[in-house]
Amino acid sequence: MTLAVEARRSARRVSRRGAWFLVLPALIPVLVLSVGPLLYGILLAFTDAQSGRTAPTRWIGGLNFSDLLRDTLFWESFRIGLVWAVGVTVPQFLLALGLALLLNQELRLRWLARALAIVPWAMPEVVVGVMWRLVYNPDAGILNETLRDLGLGEGRDWLSGLATALPAVIVVGVWAGMPQTTVTLLAGLQGTPRELHEAAAVDGAGAWRRFRTVTWPALRPVALAITALNLIWNFNSFALVYVLTSGGPGGRTRLPMLFAYEEAFRYGQFGYAAAMGCVMVAVISLFLALFLVGRLGGGDAR
Repeated sequence: MTLAVEARRSARRVSRRGAWFLVLPALIPVLVLSVGPLLYGILLAFTDAQSGRTAPTRWIGGLNFSDLLRDTLFWESFRIGLVWAVGVTVPQFLLALGLALLLNQELRLRWLARALAIVPWAMPEVVVGVMWRLVYNPDAGILNETLRDLGLGEGRDWLSGLATALPAVIVVGVWAGMPQTTVTLLAGLQGTPRELHEAAAVDGAGAWRRFRTVTWPALRPVALAITALNLIWNFNSFALVYVLTSGGPGGRTRLPMLFAYEEAFRYGQFGYAAAMGCVMVAVISLFLALFLVGRLGGGDAR
């Protein structure tokens, strides 16, 4: 009996070592490209690192963080980042859910509609930004031309107006990110057994009741996952807003990532910018944890 137990334990140890060898090819790039830079950034946040400095970098403890707590411009950018993330994620999800429900129906040329729906997803963010700058162009942009043709005014400079810049950028963010959410929700819808819908229809359930009692419970885990990921991705946005407005006008669209970028590469304050990155990671992780606990608490998730 003892020999048999030892043999099983030895086999498990060999199996675990084999599993580690299989995981290592994927684990090493994560450690080198993600964990390593993250740890270096945290270390940098406690120094006075600057570009073009000839003196050695000094360890200054939490001085960058204490300065950051008093930096009203950074916290204003943080507020704008939260408005941007929620303002993009919520309509993005609602519109994507409606489109996914439509594309899940037996429609003619459904394959073509599905292909067209993911076109914005295939476009680089820089290309999307340049394209929408042309749409919003105050002189010859298609949006202002359409408003003029409809007799709704002479149009305006959407990306330079203090009141319109952030809403205009949010519209672009929704358009650019909706395909990814649509594809994810569509995959979740196709994983729902049709027999459940047919049984509910036989019982006399209407479309709304079938969605509420059959579709949504099956789709909820997917919806929760993609919403959480969208919040993170949208909050960390950089390229799209940078191409559209570069954070202007007057800082109205200066997201936290743009603020940190300017501190690091325009003003050369690498240590201070690293402290900003640490704060952003900590705060968004806290919000995400609260969001997940609120949605998953009480054993609701399946």
